[in-house]
Amino acid sequence: MWKWYAILSAVFAALTAIFAKIGIKNVDSNVATAIRTCVILFITWAIVLAGNEIGSIKTLTKTNWIFLILSGAATGLSWLFYFKALQLGNASKVAPIDKMSVVFTIFLSFIILKEPVSWKVILGALLIAGGSLVILTDK
Repeated sequence: MWKWYAILSAVFAALTAIFAKIGIKNVDSNVATAIRTCVILFITWAIVLAGNEIGSIKTLTKTNWIFLILSGAATGLSWLFYFKALQLGNASKVAPIDKMSVVFTIFLSFIILKEPVSWKVILGALLIAGGSLVILTDK
């Protein structure tokens, strides 16, 4: 089931890049990111409330809070840099380079989370990194 969620995530990430590229024309990228964040905030809290899941907040530990806050800060910074890159560059180049996050995630999951890494995962990471390097060196 996780694979379907991952595929849907990729589809919506692609739509994000296209919609954002159109939406940030003649708009400050930070303002655009703030608007996007408000929409996400509204949608996610609506889902939590509709699913009657608000009570699960009480189950969060101090560690949960710390790392969810850190994750939110990292997400915010990622979005700010992504929108600025989209404003200045082509979506067809920015989005694939942004996917270097996959390579960094694989590396960090191995180092920090001690997750096993197979040769297929390493090969996939090398292909992503190689593709990003090709795009980065394009003039």
